[in-house]
Amino acid sequence: MSLLEHIDEPAQLRAQPQTALVGVCDEVRAFVLDSVSKTGGHLSSNLGVVELTVALHYCFDTPHDRIVWDVGHQCYPHKILTGRRDRMNTLRQWRGLAGFPKRDESPYDTFGVAHSSTSISAALGMAVAAKAKGESRHVVAIIGDGSMTAGMAFEALNNAGAMNTNLLVILNDNEMSISEPVGALNNYLSRLLASKTYGKVRSVGKSMLSAIPPVSRFARRWEEHMKGMVLPGTMWEEFGFNYIGPIDGHDVNLLVDTLNKVKELPGPQFLHVLTRKGAGYERAEDDPILYHGVPKFDHAAGIPAAPATVPKKTYSDIFGDWLCDAVAADKRIVGITPAMREGSGMVRFSKEHPDNYFDVGIAEQHSVTFAAGLACEGMTPVVAIYSTFLQRAYDQLVHDVVLQKLPVVFAIDRAGLVGADGPTHAGSFDVAFMRCLPNMTIMSASSAAECRAMLSLAVALQSPVAVRYPRGAAHGAADAAIAPLELGKGEVRRTGEKLAILAWGSMLHPALVAGEALNATVVNMRFVKPIDEKLLREIAATHPLIVTVEEASVQGSAGGAVTEFLANAGLDNRVHTLGLPDTFIDQGDPAVMLASVGLDAAGIEASVRALL
Repeated sequence: MSLLEHIDEPAQLRAQPQTALVGVCDEVRAFVLDSVSKTGGHLSSNLGVVELTVALHYCFDTPHDRIVWDVGHQCYPHKILTGRRDRMNTLRQWRGLAGFPKRDESPYDTFGVAHSSTSISAALGMAVAAKAKGESRHVVAIIGDGSMTAGMAFEALNNAGAMNTNLLVILNDNEMSISEPVGALNNYLSRLLASKTYGKVRSVGKSMLSAIPPVSRFARRWEEHMKGMVLPGTMWEEFGFNYIGPIDGHDVNLLVDTLNKVKELPGPQFLHVLTRKGAGYERAEDDPILYHGVPKFDHAAGIPAAPATVPKKTYSDIFGDWLCDAVAADKRIVGITPAMREGSGMVRFSKEHPDNYFDVGIAEQHSVTFAAGLACEGMTPVVAIYSTFLQRAYDQLVHDVVLQKLPVVFAIDRAGLVGADGPTHAGSFDVAFMRCLPNMTIMSASSAAECRAMLSLAVALQSPVAVRYPRGAAHGAADAAIAPLELGKGEVRRTGEKLAILAWGSMLHPALVAGEALNATVVNMRFVKPIDEKLLREIAATHPLIVTVEEASVQGSAGGAVTEFLANAGLDNRVHTLGLPDTFIDQGDPAVMLASVGLDAAGIEASVRALL
């Protein structure tokens, strides 16, 4: 029987001798690779933290001690070791395990995540709460080098370093590799820096020298500069942390030895761990981006090359192609992404127009205000951002762009449900939080050609504009004929009797199917704001029942705008709004998710028939 079969919880891991940990790591890595190849999911990031995860659960008394992951792309080894190994075959599936840490899934998931740069703040809160309650526990935050680019991480570091709280921050740095000589030196120095002896010498030295201020200042500067010559730790110590590292994140015994020493040190500690994305699987090590998020595949053969037939373009692809064409015609247009080049379809653009391409890192707030600054100087910035990540920059959207009427275009990808990534990544709320903003224009694309037309109109308007489109394959061809768009004007796609279905974006196509079965008039509304008031009056005059349908929250919805207009106009039509309900919808197949809330053709038809 394998070692892993004896480990259903971390206490059983801790019962193993340390000499067994290398074997445990090998089995966890093999399980991750086999499991993810069958379910799809995040692969390279999880392979990169196997040793770190094993060491953390071996050294700390989880769940009493708190481990807080950042983003959560790397949580699969953690789930395997915390009682969920037998359910990994349900990962990211309808009613299965979430792809991210989730508090109501396990007591070992101490904090729900999926957005970046939250771990240090959350862990600090837990550490302060433990101190206030007189509880003795360790709190560990793990954060990647990418997540460290976000301002929130530095806000938390700044606060934590001044609080003298027992908090361990582990930087999982997978952008560097360790050569043997440097690695050996770093490992030696790290052991030294983490030792009790070193800590005592520092404390005694500081107390002795504090009586001689000039000498104290000289000694402190000498210590910082000497460490800065061999270790990149001075910056972290300026935040008030004791820096340790960098160490090899794939040496489980070194990790265990270091963690056991670090957890005995008082105050804020910062451990710098070097890892490789995809570690242990050569294909993922060679191409960690390709193997970051993978579909089901044969891990013996690897992810197959692109098929000879050209796959159907996604809305992200449509956006990326449009952006290339737009910049070729107007060099004032620039494209901005907060670290989502591949996901937002901007790879081609970044290569063809590098001077007009800006990846600002995981810094959504900065991306929006950076765009505002560009707009002030006559540029036309296009911010490519997922709906769920735009939430993080709401103040900047309101204050820095919309209030000043600056011509910033927001290309909002992943508008609506997103499938396996679940509620943390769903684009459910953008309509609601943008519709209330003055000076804001909001469009929802229903096809590839319409998406291109909307983006072109957005640039031409020279005002704050959002174009939202869903994840996945685009409907129709990008070069399909389409009449020029007019601001705030919808189109009647089917004429029926007495019943009108008003649809936005992705919901147009199931609405057309339902409309055929119901002999309903179907309208492609296109604009969430401004809505087509003239068309609404015409529809209201001949259709006693109006049903609105959209892939967005029903609260604050486009359907709500219709209801408000009709009420204010004194029109007494019955209006029923269909959209995403007042709940978070768990991960699964997108079609299943939409059907579960009645947003497929059958669901729309059934909802309407219940009203007749």
